[in-house]
Amino acid sequence: MEQCISDLTTGRCMRSKAVPWVAWRRVRGPSLPKAWLRREFGRPSQPPGWCSPARSASASRRVKTHVPTPPGALLETAWRGVLKKRLAFMEVISIIAYMISRRLSDRLNHLLGHSPAVALLGPRQVGKTTLALQMAETRPSVYLDLEEEADRAKLSDPVRYLADHEDELVILDEVHRLPELFQRLRGVIDRGRRKGKPNGQFLLLGSAAMDLLRQSGESLAGRISYLELGPFDALEVAPASLETLWVRGGFPRSFLGEDDALSMEWRRNFIRTYLERDIPQFGSRIPAETLRRFWTMLAHNQSQTLNAANLARGLGVDGKTVAGYLDLLADLLLVRRLPAWHCSIGKRLVKSPKVYVRDSGIAHALLGIRDKEALLAHPVVGQTWESFIIETLIAGAPDGTEAHFYRTSNGTEVDLVITLPGGKLWAIEIKRSSAPKVERGFHLACADLKPNKRFVVYSGNERFPLDSETDAIGLTGLGQALQAAK
Repeated sequence: MEQCISDLTTGRCMRSKAVPWVAWRRVRGPSLPKAWLRREFGRPSQPPGWCSPARSASASRRVKTHVPTPPGALLETAWRGVLKKRLAFMEVISIIAYMISRRLSDRLNHLLGHSPAVALLGPRQVGKTTLALQMAETRPSVYLDLEEEADRAKLSDPVRYLADHEDELVILDEVHRLPELFQRLRGVIDRGRRKGKPNGQFLLLGSAAMDLLRQSGESLAGRISYLELGPFDALEVAPASLETLWVRGGFPRSFLGEDDALSMEWRRNFIRTYLERDIPQFGSRIPAETLRRFWTMLAHNQSQTLNAANLARGLGVDGKTVAGYLDLLADLLLVRRLPAWHCSIGKRLVKSPKVYVRDSGIAHALLGIRDKEALLAHPVVGQTWESFIIETLIAGAPDGTEAHFYRTSNGTEVDLVITLPGGKLWAIEIKRSSAPKVERGFHLACADLKPNKRFVVYSGNERFPLDSETDAIGLTGLGQALQAAK
């Protein structure tokens, strides 16, 4: 809490998940009523994607969160000047972020009812803790943040502690900080099964897919389900906010920032904190500046096929080292490799994957793009729009969907090929224009692929036919159609 309050003066609070919005209420205290917020900030308009959940204070108190009380001196400082407004604004943002309904809520609730343990994976600051506490309101729960020493101390004898909470959902945040815990969880889960509680025992939150998947896979095979939570996407916000989402990205504190400048400041600090503090915690010894250069090079080559040799030359390393850097960022869920279509159709196909920074706002921050005007004037505008569309569609696709791109050696290409769980194929071309046209290469590629449906995603909202087999459609409309597909 001390570090968080200190960072608030410069807008660099990266660990807000350790201090839930309930804690901000404690800091704010009774001296900052709603009338004060309206006077200082004006009556807030409905934010993008606003809904009206019934957040119960009594339900919140049932969640046993560890919220340290700030010392009197820090509290005294917090009432002054800019810091006072910053604290109030941070609380407002936390509440707003809570009220933007996450699409995965129902899926997570379903898995908790059908699996002993569920691992919720996602980058830091993406909203895992908020979603977990939302789940906790629906059932008896206990929450432990394993980055806090006091909470780790509670698990010095994990078998005894967990036995005391065997009738509750135990939420373990940043669970990779205690890798030895997974062996103990297996025995606890098996004992719970014998006592008649087969499901909903543990919710594990992690920021690194590589460590969590490896550790849980070794110890909890057949006892755990996995779910990935990304930043806000186009299916979770109002259609009128799509361009803001594209420019700022979907991390809650970036998307909901007061203005573009504060959003950019948050993203820059997020990148710095990840490179200097978070990534080294996972055992990486890569210099922060080297990894920043690599990350920035990927942003410059957004949605391009991977050319490891060029990246290696730019960094002064070999191709094997570049592969290691890419694996690290992909495992941290910050970068995606979109594989090339590989089925044999009698033509020479490109085999290298496309690589892009998954959150468009982070890509823009790496490139120094501050706002929409700067983005529209930047050479990467088309590629970052393409990656924004692809990431949204992959996130909204049904479980078991496979995503590829298609490109032949002569340049015939489809930006995204979706293979649904039932085997149906969708060919998707992406255009930034508001008046999309179907190019000859798309028709040639579709003649090879023989997809069941063909779409051209564009920047508008209406759906209309471009020819007898191809529809132009907006991102929200295609995302909804994809969610309903089987």
